Amino acid sequence: MQLTKEEVKHIAQLARLAITDKEVEKFSEQLSNILSHAKMLNEVNTDNVEPIAQITGLENVTHKDEEKDCKFTDDLLAQSPQDIQNHMIKVKNVF
Repeated sequence: MQLTKEEVKHIAQLARLAITDKEVEKFSEQLSNILSHAKMLNEVNTDNVEPIAQITGLENVTHKDEEKDCKFTDDLLAQSPQDIQNHMIKVKNVF
């Protein structure tokens, strides 16, 4: 599959790249080779292959959020230079 110069220029524009005419010819050949290689992968029989996201067997480790009492809450709130409202530090609006 050979890309035309116009297709390479269009790809460069989409990628917000400024390329010279010399680079257009160079990238035309390189991108065409990459696409030809990827096209070969379509010939591989994958009928009995299950899709996978990763192969290491690692799992995301998460912990359940649990609220715990802190005996220092009042002391910590007293250290805040900002106002306290409903037993929480009042911060400035973000928006």
